[in-house]
Amino acid sequence: MTLKKVAFITGGSRGIGYGIAEHLAKAGFDLAINGVRSEEAASDALANLRALGTEVIYCQGDIASIEARTAMLDKIRAHFGRLNVLVNNAGVAPKERRDILEATEESFQHVLTTNLQGAYFLTQAAANWMIQQKAEQPAVSGCIVNVSSISATVASVNRGEYCVAKAGLSMATQLFAARLGEYDIPVYEVRPGIIRTDMTAGVTSKYDKLINDGLCVQKRWGYPDDVGRAVASLASGDFPYSTGQVITIDGGLTLPRL
Repeated sequence: MTLKKVAFITGGSRGIGYGIAEHLAKAGFDLAINGVRSEEAASDALANLRALGTEVIYCQGDIASIEARTAMLDKIRAHFGRLNVLVNNAGVAPKERRDILEATEESFQHVLTTNLQGAYFLTQAAANWMIQQKAEQPAVSGCIVNVSSISATVASVNRGEYCVAKAGLSMATQLFAARLGEYDIPVYEVRPGIIRTDMTAGVTSKYDKLINDGLCVQKRWGYPDDVGRAVASLASGDFPYSTGQVITIDGGLTLPRL
């Protein structure tokens, strides 16, 4: 019997992460879902994914913690014995949006530790595991997808720490793509625009107006489903010769226009 590929999705029980998990489940992957909530709190999302016919385990933990990252990978190794895809999706927004002339170091550290440092070193650990797998079984595939944001290049001066973290994650994509090329482990960046999730719930009216006034070429919000479709395509190997590339999912928001 052919073993199903295993994907590990950080922040996979809600929002964009859940949209990604749903499409990976439909594409035939078994799933390891990470979140900071208890497994009971995430039970509805996990049940919905299992209803798609996939095997799902939950890995509770904060990716900012080295102990939590190690424990989660150990749990995946013990349960599935393999890892084919890592999706670095988990992220936090600043607890309070402040102008960069007033923002605090505490907020900077909070956002950078999770959104960049955690993802960077989780990638390091997962990549070494994938390299080991390929040494033992050369036919085994591996892939890493980093979910960044248009904030990697679009400046928002009231949440500078978030922009810096996403810009750093964009460079991390290039770094790991360059390093892992010899092992045929592609690394991609998916860059969402304005996506309707609980993270954007507090600014819904602001973006409703901006979108209606033409902020995006396609005059609608993006949805987790839009991001999930792209990640599933990358993870399934549809772009095998495109490592290091950016897939922008923003409805044309960053398209230069006159």
